Amino acid sequence: MKLPKSYYNMLSFIGTAIAVISLSFILLFTLVGILFEDTSSYLGLFTFVILPVFLIIGLILIPIGIMIEVRRRKKRELEYVAKGWPVIDLNVSRYRNAIMIFGIGTVFFIFLTALGSYEAFHYTESVEFCGTVCHEVMQPEHVAYNNSPHARVACVDCHVGTGADWYMRSKLSGLRQVYAVLTDDFSRPIETPIHNLRPARETCETCHWPEKFYARQLINEKHYLTDSLNTEWNIGLQMKTGPSHSAQGLSEGIHWHINPKVKIEYIPKRDNRLDIPWVKYTNLETNEETIYIDEENMLSEKRMANAEIREMDCMDCHTRPSHHYFTPMEFVDDAITAGEIPKDLPYIKKIAMDIFVDPYDHTDTALMIIESSIHDFYKEEMPEIYETRIDDINQAVAGIIGGFSKNIFPEMGVSWDVYTDHIGHKTYNGCFRCHDDNHVSESGNKIRKDCNICHTIVLQGKAGEEMVTGLNDAMDFIHPKELEEGWDEGLCYDCHRYLY
Repeated sequence: MKLPKSYYNMLSFIGTAIAVISLSFILLFTLVGILFEDTSSYLGLFTFVILPVFLIIGLILIPIGIMIEVRRRKKRELEYVAKGWPVIDLNVSRYRNAIMIFGIGTVFFIFLTALGSYEAFHYTESVEFCGTVCHEVMQPEHVAYNNSPHARVACVDCHVGTGADWYMRSKLSGLRQVYAVLTDDFSRPIETPIHNLRPARETCETCHWPEKFYARQLINEKHYLTDSLNTEWNIGLQMKTGPSHSAQGLSEGIHWHINPKVKIEYIPKRDNRLDIPWVKYTNLETNEETIYIDEENMLSEKRMANAEIREMDCMDCHTRPSHHYFTPMEFVDDAITAGEIPKDLPYIKKIAMDIFVDPYDHTDTALMIIESSIHDFYKEEMPEIYETRIDDINQAVAGIIGGFSKNIFPEMGVSWDVYTDHIGHKTYNGCFRCHDDNHVSESGNKIRKDCNICHTIVLQGKAGEEMVTGLNDAMDFIHPKELEEGWDEGLCYDCHRYLY
């Protein structure tokens, strides 16, 4: 097929080769993605993002080569070109072929561009793209996400949401993040984007809407002591997420804080929102306002003058809804309960806790120390157990490593110690940021530090010896270990934050 003479140049040939090869690979990879579900996360990246760039570059090189060739021919006076608009004669086969190829190619390219743009958009919005393309950077978040209650909710549903403005913000932020990854210029661990997250009312409440929060619920927890028997300690809590009956709406309970009829605002002492010295309550029906101030931890005049008052929402308590990292105490207890670690293996809980006292710099080092520490303990301290129960010991090693691999990522500096989760008040301050008996109003009212406001203990004690009470009653908390007098006057955080 004859084409204009100006097409026959090296640059246009190279552009054609790049475009044809790129298109061939796009079609091949698309077919592979259709036929095989279990493909690499990078397949989509190449198919819909990288290869289309090369296809466009190749197509651009073709006309550039033609233009350069035309100028070269003019300069050498090898071909007469009349002044004014070029004359296109469809009776001449080379012009007719060029127009046909250009027309059909343009239509085909527009179709591919539309299809590719659509697929590229969806691919960049996928969990696979968010979690696995930048493997080292996002591995902790992706692993935690896959083990969270929101594992079927796409990343973009929370981190982007709906609307073009937030979509553009996320993509512009993404370009900066890609550059940071390519230049290895990012923090380890990745900082929580406290100020860049979309308001919870625009994300969380698309599924969890306040008018349909339900009544109280029972939670049963199993814990294991660090004695030779790994003594099981059970506790049953009636969580007052709502009132005693769902028909009462959000009249009381934990989720009262986001009742549409009230507004809770606060000013944190620092950007991390760990200390909250100033709280304001507003009754939206009566416009009644009450301000509570922690006089022992007051804000400076400069901070008060420049502070941005934040309205409390879901994310002020649910700080890690999809990326929660469990403490060693939590994931070891869960593994024993699930049977992944033999419960009757002497001292296994204590050994596991000792292993995680100090942080690790590398995953491989941690795995070797976990395995050797457990084997060495039984080999040296309990040789009979080591000889007769080696399979159980190996099972315990696998169970502890499994929990470690889901919650601690040394290379990225990620663990329970880095990202605070303000649900509860044991490992982190959580509820006690405000409910500490120190926040007092002008009239003398306090934000009370009363455990029974949020939950009541209805069962507690060693397995088989539990004390039980009715749902409408409450028991005082009994610590599984005997402690010195006065321990109950402090905060759980004061001790449990440093037990690992």
